[in-house]
Amino acid sequence: MSFPIIQMKPEHLLQAGLSANNSIHYQLSAAELTEQTLSRGEGSLNDTGALCINTGEFTGRSPQDKYIVKDIITEHTVNWNNFNNPIDEKHFHDLRKKMSDYLAEKNELWVRDCYACADPQYRINIRVVNEHPWSNLFCLNMFLRPEVKELDDFKVDWHIIQAPGFKADPLVDGTRQQNFAIVSFKHKTILIGGTGYTGEMKKGIFTILNYLLPKEQNVLSMHCSANMGAEGDVAIFFGLSGTGKTTLSADPARKLIGDDEHGWAKKSVFNFEGGCYAKCIDLSRDKEPEIYNAIRPGALVENILFTEGTKQINFADKSITENTRVSYPLDYISNALEPSIGGLPKNIFFLTCDAYGVLPPISKLSPGQAMYQFISGYTARVAGTEAGVTEPKATFSACFGAPFLPLHPGHYAKMLGEKMKAHQVNVWMINTGWIGGPYGVGNRIKLSYTRAMIAAALNGALDNVDYDVHPVFGVLMPKRCPDVPVNILHPRFTWEDRAAYDAMAKQLAELFIKNFEKYAAGVSSEILKAAPKI
Repeated sequence: MSFPIIQMKPEHLLQAGLSANNSIHYQLSAAELTEQTLSRGEGSLNDTGALCINTGEFTGRSPQDKYIVKDIITEHTVNWNNFNNPIDEKHFHDLRKKMSDYLAEKNELWVRDCYACADPQYRINIRVVNEHPWSNLFCLNMFLRPEVKELDDFKVDWHIIQAPGFKADPLVDGTRQQNFAIVSFKHKTILIGGTGYTGEMKKGIFTILNYLLPKEQNVLSMHCSANMGAEGDVAIFFGLSGTGKTTLSADPARKLIGDDEHGWAKKSVFNFEGGCYAKCIDLSRDKEPEIYNAIRPGALVENILFTEGTKQINFADKSITENTRVSYPLDYISNALEPSIGGLPKNIFFLTCDAYGVLPPISKLSPGQAMYQFISGYTARVAGTEAGVTEPKATFSACFGAPFLPLHPGHYAKMLGEKMKAHQVNVWMINTGWIGGPYGVGNRIKLSYTRAMIAAALNGALDNVDYDVHPVFGVLMPKRCPDVPVNILHPRFTWEDRAAYDAMAKQLAELFIKNFEKYAAGVSSEILKAAPKI
């Protein structure tokens, strides 16, 4: 969708903290933003016409430099921790003034009115102020777009002010470094400075929704993908990076609601966003055709390199970062649901890539186990993915999105439990990792088997089969599943040395228990009883 040239009113400029002296580019189209980026020498086109840019020093989020203003609203409601760092309100005001002065000296600024939450009942209007046109293109792609007729009387709920060139003074401004992302719930503003990484804007809005929706609207906010079947049945996929969340939710037989951020309301599951922000590393047409084909005019590709002498992206090149990304509107996906609102979920999948080879390929969870696993948010990195990692390394991220959760994880888990019980939702844990031994010994579960297990769960083929109970984790393992070999369904029986399996299962269980200690005081006895048994 392109927009006519619309001038911002002077009072709107002041509301955004801008000077009327700036030349304001308001609500530009993707083509216009691309052209301006090229004319400023800030990007180039690849051979398919997508805009390719470099975000500078920061090619990913900086969680230690994310702050929430500690004030009367947040002091006793935010779960202060390594991801929710407090900052004084004075520093927020000082930095906002400094950023406004910095932006007032710029000849040009880019402003966009957009919104989050596809369900109109929960819509939050956002005004974004950017220093660069490509940052504004990211917002055009990722947030939802108001109709042109709505713009004259657009009521702003939240502001994002983003200036990658502005750097804080840590000795004066209360920050750790020169870069920062600061949320003020009192002033409904997100300040982002010193970093050009576009994902900070997306996750800033996700952070505020993770506070406002559960606390004020009884909507469970979720870091997940979601799709919907022909009969209207919704499936939700939780999973950390590398577990297959994007791949497994992309099903040609089902409509994609969204790939990353959703809300579960009284009558719906809805997307927070209007676009996708997909990883590009090792991207291929065969493995991820929808993402591959979305890299076309209007898309924004970050931190990639071209094959020498060409404008073809070298998707295997990690020399800038492994976190290469592309943003594009949701309608670039052929089977996207529009508007991106589905009904209530029938199935929830927790995806984990267990490099220890302990967890079953598929298992069914009780409500208590579901809440326990949800808070745990487990996966395991494998050797070779990080410097110094020579054996499987457990990773836990509460609710599969710890860096973005202002409230205690127990709050989200309690909501999940209440909703899944009220609507009799099936919850499954899917191990997309190893069987027959840990990484380096066993084999990774075939993608075709994983797809078959998910299909069986979705179509009810696992409703009336017999189950075994896992001796340590207590989850139910089906004894048979269509199109999946019976001998892989119980992981212990895939190991040649079953005593070694028992030892590894004990080791992994101890990691779960140790990780959960920090949450134990804020959860129910039902959740605590779902811990692994050693």
